[in-house]
Amino acid sequence: MIQKSRRDVLRGAAAVSGGLAGAWAGQSAAMAGVDDRRDRRAPTLVFVHGTHSSMSFATGLFTELTLRGHRAIGVDLPGHGDEAFFPRSYQAPQDLATLAVEPSPLAGFTIDDYVERVVDVVRRARRRGPVILAGASQGGVTVSRVGNAIPELLDRVVYVSAYCCVDLPNMVAYLETPENSESLVHLMPAMTVGDPAVLGVTRINWRSADPSVFDGVRECLAGGFSDAAVSRLLNMFQPDETASIPMADGRGKAHSWGSIPRTYVRFSRDRLIPLALQDRFIAEADRLTPGNPTDVRTVAAPHVGPFDRPELVKIFEDLLTVR
Repeated sequence: MIQKSRRDVLRGAAAVSGGLAGAWAGQSAAMAGVDDRRDRRAPTLVFVHGTHSSMSFATGLFTELTLRGHRAIGVDLPGHGDEAFFPRSYQAPQDLATLAVEPSPLAGFTIDDYVERVVDVVRRARRRGPVILAGASQGGVTVSRVGNAIPELLDRVVYVSAYCCVDLPNMVAYLETPENSESLVHLMPAMTVGDPAVLGVTRINWRSADPSVFDGVRECLAGGFSDAAVSRLLNMFQPDETASIPMADGRGKAHSWGSIPRTYVRFSRDRLIPLALQDRFIAEADRLTPGNPTDVRTVAAPHVGPFDRPELVKIFEDLLTVR
């Protein structure tokens, strides 16, 4: 009986050792950046919106993916969506003098607040399986910072015509590059109300009666949209955006963010982030991580999509399909 008990103990110890060895091996492989495909559960798409907007910009994408059997969710960054701030002076009839100075609660938010919000959503989504984190436009800055923070929880990062800082520290630095020379971003300051340095936010009067605002939005953001579609777009935007984000360090780090498989969806008709700048982001990322090249897709769309375009839905469906 004693010998049998000892044999049982030894067998149990061997089984435990084997299990620990397997766990350590799996952990080591994950730390080494090896693609671990043992988790065959369906992925969840977590989508980060761009400036002056909310997750409502991509509800068409989420709806279509859900109807096709996938999981997709948007994140409203702090001060956006249900937390949006609309100054009293922004309402009709507008008081432009007051609008230029009315304080905004968004002034207190930083990129760290944005990252914290998204990390919380990713952690919750990860309990049910792999996570694909995507961002559009300025949302790319948050995606990269989240990739630096929790690379082990992300199975892929996706940039949808988004800023993907690598060589240069922030969005502002990329605005001064030759690749950005054809951008129509210069049309946006004409819509700005007040001084961002004083307000702590960039405040845009999307409800301006000036016809140049309507035309500028269509030309810069929504080429090819009808008048009715541009009007709907203007009413989806929020007036305030935290002014510090374009100056925040948004560089992806090779050892963390660079270990995550990534996709860049180029919008070939984008007049805010020109195709040349999108290609620069891709080239810089590939130089930083030559062993992890970018999966590049292209959609003939302006900056704001819309994101439920069939070709874009198909791209995400392909990425979400477990093989």
